[in-house]
Amino acid sequence: MPPIESAPAPRHVAVIGAGMVGLATAWFLQERGVQVTVLDRKGVAAGASWGNAGWLTPGITTPLPEPAVLRYGLRAVLSPSSPVYVPPRADPRLLRFLTGFARHSTASKWRTAMRAFIPMNRRALASFDALTEGGVGAMTHEAKSFIAAYRTEAERSVLLDELAHIHSAGQEIEFDVLTGAEAREVEPSLSDNVGAAIRLHDQRYVNPGQYVHALADALRARGASIVDGADVVDVRDEGAGVRVVTSAGTDERYDAVVLATGTWLGELGRRFGVRTVVQAGRGYSFSVAIEHLPSGPVYFPAQRVACTPLGDRLRVAGMMEFRSAEAPLDRRRISAIAEAARPLLRGADLDARADEWVGSRPCTPDGLPLIGRTRSPRVFAAGGHGMWGITLGPLTGELLAEQITGGGQPVELRPFDPLR
Repeated sequence: MPPIESAPAPRHVAVIGAGMVGLATAWFLQERGVQVTVLDRKGVAAGASWGNAGWLTPGITTPLPEPAVLRYGLRAVLSPSSPVYVPPRADPRLLRFLTGFARHSTASKWRTAMRAFIPMNRRALASFDALTEGGVGAMTHEAKSFIAAYRTEAERSVLLDELAHIHSAGQEIEFDVLTGAEAREVEPSLSDNVGAAIRLHDQRYVNPGQYVHALADALRARGASIVDGADVVDVRDEGAGVRVVTSAGTDERYDAVVLATGTWLGELGRRFGVRTVVQAGRGYSFSVAIEHLPSGPVYFPAQRVACTPLGDRLRVAGMMEFRSAEAPLDRRRISAIAEAARPLLRGADLDARADEWVGSRPCTPDGLPLIGRTRSPRVFAAGGHGMWGITLGPLTGELLAEQITGGGQPVELRPFDPLR
């Protein structure tokens, strides 16, 4: 299909995918006077948006492929208890992704990708503020403390080096270097095994499932239709519009379509020139009671375990598991996260877990999301954010709505062209 330079501003847009990215895009389209229908094969926040850590951390939103990943080595990534796990199987698509991922895990490619993230990171929290001001009834919480905790100073040096690289790439982030005792004064939930820490400033967090449902409620209140159980099997650009067909047999035409289907982006996007592999990087989480609920997120970077206070419980999340998005929850991963966190948390009942969950983060080989117009001027992609779909979701929606209604590509989206 040859490229078409422009299309009239759409009046009715279908957004396929009811996670943070899709719903934020729908909300900002409404802000521009567009009628919106959201279609999802399961329902609101049914994918990666529900059980993740809920961090709003533009200060440390960085490309997933990095030199440290290569240091794990083959033996480590094949271990079910490894924070980064690749099941040993012959899967050409996964091998293609991993080859590309390894190729981008160099210092020079990390710097290039980091420079792409910086303009997004600077604006990310302002888009959440716009949603709040527009009536979305869920709060973002200021992280009164955001502690990255380590056993030793040697372990801490890895993040200090990364923060230095982030700063040298042009992004500002404020932090304090703490001893273990100083960290426990801030967060008594840290055990005596914590010997060094870093406290990050000016970050936030949300209850992700609650927030995304509140966003959906705001959309409905402003006239959007959100259709659950709509498994889209075909999207066809017919010139005067885009036809969307579901497995249930519904067949509707829209002025434009946004593909915000996360890990499944490639299934519908391939026809429109989206060739980048989008691989499921599955994350796990559960919640536990803890004697002293932290006042903000706690991160154990060496173990790749993220903890977030949600309500009266602590959500504990971790793992990057490259396997099929449809595979069942693997309890070995849950146990591995619990055992990694056990020596570092004080008073956490890690054997009485609730809300055990697995969700698929949509990862790309170069670590950059796919946002913008496809080969069709009426079909747009919004996915592949890896671990940063919550943090960057609202800004993605704001910028993409600008492109859909205005026709021009916002400068912030140039590095994320889905046809790259």
